Amino acid sequence: MAILSMKKTSIYSCLLLFTGAVSAQTPVLNKDKIAKKPVILLDSVIITSKTAQQDLMKINLNRVPVNTAQDLLRKVPGLFIAQHAGGGKAEQIFLRGFDNDHGTDIAISADGIPVNMVSHAHGQGYSDLHFLIPETIDNISFGKGAYYADKGDFNTSGYVDFHTYDHVDQSMLKLEGGSFNTMRTAGIFNLLHEDTKQRNAYIAGEYNFTNGPFKVKQNFNRLNLFGKFNQQLDERSYINIQASTFSSNWNGSGQIPERAVSEGIIGRFGSIDTTEGGNTSRTSLLLNYRYKISDREDWESSFYYSHYKFNLYSDFTFFLVHPDKGDEIHQFDDRDVYGMNHKYSKRFEFSNSSLIWKAGGGFRMDDIHDLGLSYVTARDSLNERLAWGTGIETNINAFTAAEWVVGKWMINPGVRADWFNYNYYDKLNPRNGQQGYQKIRISPKLNFFYNADANTQLYLKTGFGFHSNDIRDVVLQKGANTLPWSAGADLGAMLKPVRDLVIQPILWYTYLSNEYVWNGDSYGTSAVGKTRRFGVDLTVHYQPLSWLYLDADANYADPKLIGEPAGNNYLELAPTFTSAGGIGVQLKNGMSANLRYRYIHSRPATQDNSIIAQGYFVNDLLLGYEKKHWAFNIQVQNLFDVNWNEAMFAETTRLHGEPSAGVEQLTFTPGTPLYIKAGITVKF
Repeated sequence: MAILSMKKTSIYSCLLLFTGAVSAQTPVLNKDKIAKKPVILLDSVIITSKTAQQDLMKINLNRVPVNTAQDLLRKVPGLFIAQHAGGGKAEQIFLRGFDNDHGTDIAISADGIPVNMVSHAHGQGYSDLHFLIPETIDNISFGKGAYYADKGDFNTSGYVDFHTYDHVDQSMLKLEGGSFNTMRTAGIFNLLHEDTKQRNAYIAGEYNFTNGPFKVKQNFNRLNLFGKFNQQLDERSYINIQASTFSSNWNGSGQIPERAVSEGIIGRFGSIDTTEGGNTSRTSLLLNYRYKISDREDWESSFYYSHYKFNLYSDFTFFLVHPDKGDEIHQFDDRDVYGMNHKYSKRFEFSNSSLIWKAGGGFRMDDIHDLGLSYVTARDSLNERLAWGTGIETNINAFTAAEWVVGKWMINPGVRADWFNYNYYDKLNPRNGQQGYQKIRISPKLNFFYNADANTQLYLKTGFGFHSNDIRDVVLQKGANTLPWSAGADLGAMLKPVRDLVIQPILWYTYLSNEYVWNGDSYGTSAVGKTRRFGVDLTVHYQPLSWLYLDADANYADPKLIGEPAGNNYLELAPTFTSAGGIGVQLKNGMSANLRYRYIHSRPATQDNSIIAQGYFVNDLLLGYEKKHWAFNIQVQNLFDVNWNEAMFAETTRLHGEPSAGVEQLTFTPGTPLYIKAGITVKF
């Protein structure tokens, strides 16, 4: 009987693996959950465990530390980023053949609070993660594709969820300094030193400053504050309250045309418009409540609020539209975000199978007080308003899903319903009054998992999703073509052929019925049309010795427009091949070293491939030494000081003295040259 019981437990533990729905915040009613130390050895990972993906991420976080928001995003296999506005702007995100811009087709959240900003001044789904303090991140969960019933808006190419620590054992203070007049200080302070883990509280703070490598000093300032309180109310109830605020301002170097450098007009780190830059802030509150109804039933609720402001000054065309005053634009956004999510789960046991049923719903409302796009001069003189309005965008959603385990199989059907209400008041055309449109999208999902043994899992994921639309896009289209649907499938495996090696190969396909995009930089809507993407992902983790860790991922994608002739069917800036990884050493005496690489292949910058965004290969080196109460680290970015371009776009620009039609060519933001930063940490 004991053997049968163990087998049943093993079968049940297969649930949720690689569905992407695994959360690092499963109810903390298990008191050991908070105090559990991260997995540090690869041979301890059980492939059929529902925490396998979390354990792999824990190992990665433990073996390759992070200290920037950019490092956090790079932890997701296959996800590439680019920064191109002085460090204060959200990163451009690439995943699975998608140029996600700053978050258009990837859902990002932090502790359950959505990061994506709907109908944002700069771009749909704009996701600024700079409010996260890297030292507070406990784990990262992610999923690729639109196969998860509890994920909705923006979940097309995938999702990423960041989870902060519920409690800290020690307080810490870190001070760092480096090239380009860079300084960073961070601290985490435990507020409750109690023997019991029933109640925990800590606060954290971070300040960043740098001038960067550019001729125009970035004068980048960012301040982050974060606090979290957890209370186990009784054996069944748990509450979590947290708050965060951040503010930053910066000067930006902008995107520069290749000819400006080749003709000697400016240097590689120079600027055409020296007044680019911006400022932004975000303050958020979150309340989580979890209740264990019975041994087989759980309930979870969360309520959140965010206040957000954004001002960005950019110049992409210089003197093409306004030969005298210049083409600098001002994008501004001021809003309040209100939301809540609820989830119920119940476990059923049958004679030869078991089932977990989940159901839930959510609500989000963005009250946008000011949303606009204007031509300005030197951040000051208003030349022309292109868009200016207020709006309210509401999303109400519901989902239900099941995980049914029969023998070695787990079948995971689900369905999600999203209702959107768009209301927009155009201040430039007040006679139109407030315009409103509604749309419902139903998204079914169906996933299959086969657990051949404890070290082998095969799976097929399928599902429908949708491409998200800006509120101004919906109004211009008069409600037509809103939320075009997507469909996709993953055929993959998670394999552990030997005890120190984990391999994850995936074949995938994604189809979108259309991609309507609001052009936040120039006003108006562009319809990309039908698209299809397919590719191969391969991720490898290898730990031949307890002190040696190697990891790598390689990702091939073939993104194309449907219905266009060959040679004119490329998706602009969509990645075709990326790879990242490295080798890490972590010795018992406290010394550690990590050599990392990242590579992105050259890709089309225009639909006809006439302009190429050049690829790059960059290495970083991380060195550290840690003792019980202190640590020292050195970070070397771009170890071999290669010239590389971080962000690239095909753009028609006009410089002083050039023909009025301008010149279409590649514009770019140069990548960071050799950069060294050192820091010391004290724990107490």
